[in-house]
Amino acid sequence: MPDDEQRLIQARVSLTQQIDRGSVVLSSQLAEAFLNVPRHPFVPVFYRRESERFIPWQITDGDAQAWLDAVYTDDSLITEVDGVHAEQADPGGVTGVPTSSSTAPSLMADMLDALDVNEGDEVYEAGAGSGYNAAMLCHLAGDKHVTTVDRSDTLTALARERLNGLGFDPLVIHGDGARDLPPDAMYDRIIATASVRRIPPSWLERCRVGGILVIPFKGTLAGGMIARLTKLPDGTAVGRILHTPAAFMPLRTGTEAEEQVPEIPDGPCRDAGLSGRALDDWTFSFFAQLHMPPGLVRTYDRSGDGLHVTTLYDPADGSATRIEDRPEATPLVTSIGPRDLWAPMELAHQLWRRLNRPRREWFSIEATPAGQTVTYMAPDGQIHRWTR
Repeated sequence: MPDDEQRLIQARVSLTQQIDRGSVVLSSQLAEAFLNVPRHPFVPVFYRRESERFIPWQITDGDAQAWLDAVYTDDSLITEVDGVHAEQADPGGVTGVPTSSSTAPSLMADMLDALDVNEGDEVYEAGAGSGYNAAMLCHLAGDKHVTTVDRSDTLTALARERLNGLGFDPLVIHGDGARDLPPDAMYDRIIATASVRRIPPSWLERCRVGGILVIPFKGTLAGGMIARLTKLPDGTAVGRILHTPAAFMPLRTGTEAEEQVPEIPDGPCRDAGLSGRALDDWTFSFFAQLHMPPGLVRTYDRSGDGLHVTTLYDPADGSATRIEDRPEATPLVTSIGPRDLWAPMELAHQLWRRLNRPRREWFSIEATPAGQTVTYMAPDGQIHRWTR
């Protein structure tokens, strides 16, 4: 057996062992998938961050073993920045915001385990990305039973090419993952590899009764959550939040508009009971998000003294609030518009503490075409609900 083939086998074995040593208990079916589906064909070039720039990296750039080790490490790999794919980037790199990546394999494993794909299941994936997750779905369900969609024509073309190169021929669609489902198709399993604020009604409609949906939810905060739901005969879907936090990039539909957060001038202010840094705590941020209006925007920066500054903005009514850390003093809150947007976060944090910092997996979720409700039942039987 040639040395390079042996190295690739060892790399897949090493990755499977990394996943299994973590928080995911791999079933024999999933372990077999990770051992048999290679990752490197889907990420021949990816970005590595160097200071403020993203530099494309491929196997021919220096140390081939280091590149291979990076591909088969349990980490996400950035493949696109502001719409510029790593394979199309200048060797000197780009600046901007990542817009597509190959998900960390352990997170893939957690979601695929929750999806419980069996051979012959009809599977719909919103967010083809690199195609690696679609390849796993093809291995588990059979490629003729897999449909994957992505908004980017570059990503769909590359994913199709690489899937075909491994002998997989799923239906790969360039389109809107929330809307462009094949006409009349019904699915046993629906998975998203991009986050949404609410489950699109089309996914509920096209999921068969008894089918499973695994969907990442995320608002303006980094610490999102993943839900596993089962479709019921009445058209609703119910389930639980998984224990794994996740910050998937949002599902792009072509209707997004970046909100410009207004400057908040100095004016009447108050002392805060909580620093804006609390929103960076992933054990709290998912709970905080439940208390935020759907369109709320959060930005953060540093003051001239190097201290944390968070700004919240609700374009629905123009309210904006700045929370500034101060040396040797409580944070300061300054608001414009009709509402103080930090007050609900302070109350949410107090409730979270009173409930003894409940974990994600203790929450249930119900989704209908009209909205969704997250529920937590405290040990004393008291029920808390948040509806969107």
